[in-house]
Amino acid sequence: MIQNTRQGEIQEKLPRNLGLWGIWMLVVNGLIGAGIFGLPSGAAALAGEYSVLIYAFCALLILPVILSFAELGSYFRGTGGPIRYGTLAFGPFIGFQGGWLYYLARLISFSANTVLLTDSIAYFIPVAGDGTGRLISLALTCIVLSLVNMVGSVESIRSMTLFTIIKFAVLIGLVLGGFSILGSEVIPDFSSPAPPISDLGSAALLLIYAFVGFEGAVVPAGEAKRPERDMPMGLLLGLGIVAALYMLIQVVSQAAVPNLAESTTPLLDASSALFGHAGAVVLMIGVATSVLANLISSMFSATRVTYALSLENSLPKWFGEVHPKYLTPANSVLFFGLAAFVLAAMGSFTVLAAMTVLSRLFLFIMSCAAIPVLRPKFRQEGRFILKGGYLIPALGILACIWLMFQVSWNSVWMTALFIMIGSALYWVGKKQQKNKDQEN
Repeated sequence: MIQNTRQGEIQEKLPRNLGLWGIWMLVVNGLIGAGIFGLPSGAAALAGEYSVLIYAFCALLILPVILSFAELGSYFRGTGGPIRYGTLAFGPFIGFQGGWLYYLARLISFSANTVLLTDSIAYFIPVAGDGTGRLISLALTCIVLSLVNMVGSVESIRSMTLFTIIKFAVLIGLVLGGFSILGSEVIPDFSSPAPPISDLGSAALLLIYAFVGFEGAVVPAGEAKRPERDMPMGLLLGLGIVAALYMLIQVVSQAAVPNLAESTTPLLDASSALFGHAGAVVLMIGVATSVLANLISSMFSATRVTYALSLENSLPKWFGEVHPKYLTPANSVLFFGLAAFVLAAMGSFTVLAAMTVLSRLFLFIMSCAAIPVLRPKFRQEGRFILKGGYLIPALGILACIWLMFQVSWNSVWMTALFIMIGSALYWVGKKQQKNKDQEN
């Protein structure tokens, strides 16, 4: 069934059966992907023992953005998300760019996590981490996951829940084991000199990667039973719990691995130092379940974005072609898998993690900027409206702008290139539609 909103848009009329627990699960799974398995070493290299404080700083930075998404998410009964925010606030081209940036974030994140998975496999099979062996490992991962998505096999909610339980059990077990074995040694004394401000900024840019991904939770926010209460509560509880867990993991890793800054598999090294080879094997299971679940879901959702944009004539119709047998967007899957392999082969986990943050920052700025335009249209009883006028969205924009100034020029020009490619594809899609209309 469909209904018309008072803004004149057509949207699905979906049942409101998503409660606080469901929203919290979406937030936590969005935040805790693969990043925490690879970021502690990069944070230690940039900020030393002060890196634990950078996690708290990043949580405060992302807070106004999360609150802004909570308000936007409460506006819609059907599927929302950045594409809709941008389109309703600024028109179809900006809406397309919102969807394209979301796609880019998923694509680059997929590539970063593929690299992390390969590095973790190389911990046990060294040949998989160097030269030709690394390229073969990356290619096999992209090919297998592309085939899985092409034939329409996706993780069920039950499987995703199982992966979440395993992931949390492994991470919490690492923290509890670290405190039990190392005791007070885990707590940093902050006696070393503070790192330069530039390194702190770079560390914040890197660690903010661990605090993005929540935007996937607001897409079905309008289906929540009580979005005005459950959405902000679920987002805030998710952010608070995840930030605390990240900080505990960082201090345990630093205490367990003295040369943490040099590690490419920091949590594997920490688990091995605490529990021996068996501990490394258990943590590898946690890495594999977390990363594979993230990769499958990322490819599935991202390829549907390009498919949907093609149906809206914002991308060439090639992206909207459906496999005749499996009825999946095969061309979109093929494009995603190939692009992900190229990016993974070109960059390390930390470089790719920084790149995905930049594209998400543009997406966050667009969404925060949409609030002043959309709030007057959607203000009514039952909506979650932020207090303080437009102060919180403005703080979110300022936080994103500050983070942008920490980005390397390589990330800037690569992201700019991707946006230009998206704009060119948008122009081709619109031209195809114009020619089709003229023929008719």
